[in-house]
Amino acid sequence: MRNDELAAAQAYVRLLEATRAALSDPDEAPLYMPLLASPIAEADGALLLAGLAGNESRFFDLVRSLQPSMSGSGH
Repeated sequence: MRNDELAAAQAYVRLLEATRAALSDPDEAPLYMPLLASPIAEADGALLLAGLAGNESRFFDLVRSLQPSMSGSGH
């Protein structure tokens, strides 16, 4: 995995973790939603730099290599 691909996959994982945290309490979610703007921008920029924007299949293969639990098997 190239460094730019690794950065894109890591940015996505951070975005996913931030989103889960922000949405963990539905009553508090509206308060925390603005905090997702930075991780979203980071992930978007990293995808573009790595040439992965629009190449979801390759991108999610990279993410799964970092986060095997994201394999879709529900485990």
